[in-house]
Amino acid sequence: MAAGQRSGAPQGAATENKDRNDRRGGGRRDDRRGGREEKSAFVEKVVSINRVSKVVKGGRRFSFTALVVVGDGDGTVGVGYGKAKEVPAAIAKGVEEAKKSFFRVPRIQGTIPHPIQGEAAAGVVFLRPASPGTGVIAGGPVRAVLECAGIHDVLSKSLGSSNAINIVHATVAALRGLEEPAAVAARRGLPLEDVAPAALLRAQAAGRAESTAKAGA
Repeated sequence: MAAGQRSGAPQGAATENKDRNDRRGGGRRDDRRGGREEKSAFVEKVVSINRVSKVVKGGRRFSFTALVVVGDGDGTVGVGYGKAKEVPAAIAKGVEEAKKSFFRVPRIQGTIPHPIQGEAAAGVVFLRPASPGTGVIAGGPVRAVLECAGIHDVLSKSLGSSNAINIVHATVAALRGLEEPAAVAARRGLPLEDVAPAALLRAQAAGRAESTAKAGA
């Protein structure tokens, strides 16, 4: 009987430990896993991640920087730059900073209203409208910004630095410089037909009709 009691004791202890572990961590792990599955309403693209170091008395301290572009895919976009000791924390900081710098981008049927050139430091980016079906003809950093902004047809060319940070900020400068045809006509005191080409006005009217149809559906 004593031997049977001794052999049964470890089983009871193991069962008790398992129940204790389930009570302690099981719910929290499920909650964390469920939290990761929640999808954000915004499109987040990490353009670049870089490891940086700081020399101190005891040696080197390493950290990471992340350049992140965030947008809703429907005309709103922002850029953020985060720094932390771990990559996920750096990306999270970049996302929060990008959300604070949101701005609206004028669009006409998935493209930009007119050609424009943006400059930031040594970065120079040229953007040009394209017909439907062309796609985003751009490199990685420029493509990330344009896709997050909801621009689907555009031609682009990088004319300056190849640094991703400069290219992204030059693209943002170009998008911030875009103007609606109606705003230009109002500023010049001219009819809209005298400012914008007829093809552009037809495309704008078609885009508004499509948006109205989707809203009615």
